[in-house]
Amino acid sequence: MKQMYLHDIHEKLDQEPIRTGFGRGLLQAGKDDENVVAACADLTGSTQMAAFAEEFPNRFVQVGVAEQNLATVGSGLAAMGKIPFVSSYAAFSPGRNWEQIRTTICLNEQPVKVVGSHAGVSVGPDGATHQMLEDIALMRVLPHMVVIAPADSIEAEKATLALAKDKKNPGYIRLAREKTPVFTTEKTPFEIGKAYVLSPGKDLSIITTGTMTYHGLLAAEALYKDGIDAEVVHVPTIKPLDAATILTSVEKTGHVITAEEGQIAAGFGSAIAELLAEHHPVKMKRIGMRDRFGESGNPDDLLEHFGLTAKHISLAAHDLMA
Repeated sequence: MKQMYLHDIHEKLDQEPIRTGFGRGLLQAGKDDENVVAACADLTGSTQMAAFAEEFPNRFVQVGVAEQNLATVGSGLAAMGKIPFVSSYAAFSPGRNWEQIRTTICLNEQPVKVVGSHAGVSVGPDGATHQMLEDIALMRVLPHMVVIAPADSIEAEKATLALAKDKKNPGYIRLAREKTPVFTTEKTPFEIGKAYVLSPGKDLSIITTGTMTYHGLLAAEALYKDGIDAEVVHVPTIKPLDAATILTSVEKTGHVITAEEGQIAAGFGSAIAELLAEHHPVKMKRIGMRDRFGESGNPDDLLEHFGLTAKHISLAAHDLMA
């Protein structure tokens, strides 16, 4: 591989749920700052808030199955000087309580951190009702909202700690349910608002976020063998975008593929398309869910079925370059 601070993808990588990294990060954030508090909508174990709730019972609120209340309680805690993390499945928060997030959190500029767990089709057998695919679009449109989609559990831990230190802006962190490869390391850099070139190239920019970054790296390896030198740009912070890093890559390569585990309409790929349309229009293809809901099934089978794998990124690259 041609990147620094990453595990070699040819090795057998450890796998861990991205949400587990969030749980570690939240616990550490609580130890670092007594103003960090947490609230959950009756899914403490699933969203990995259990360790924080056990360690700091007086700083944890269980609101029950009441996601609208979850958002407003978080806003109230923030108004009193706390740094609240509020968690549920992404299908319910922001899926069910978007208006409360908009009005009580963002409009009031309260630094509440919304934790959307179990996002994407890789939720698997829970099916379309629980496979939140629209959350990136919903959250990036909100004024003041920071939107982060970590690539693995180590990056999720770093992102959680970074969000806890941001005492000005509301934030949203998108977490996957199933185990995914852990390919970053403790030395891999992370900073809110920064994108990272993980594998340099000159022919094509593969711009990815969240769980799709690993597939982007695999695709780049396959493409290199086919004579296409692809650059992989990982964008963990979807909002605010690191325009400089993205534009530098695209100005060099002249071709772009984006990949996300969510709806391409108004999602991550749309954010990149908007940036390029205003500053540097190029040939582009977007990988993601195309105007449809998910299905119940094995996570890996679903990713293959919906074209969200390295193979499909490679096929799109060949088509684009042709």
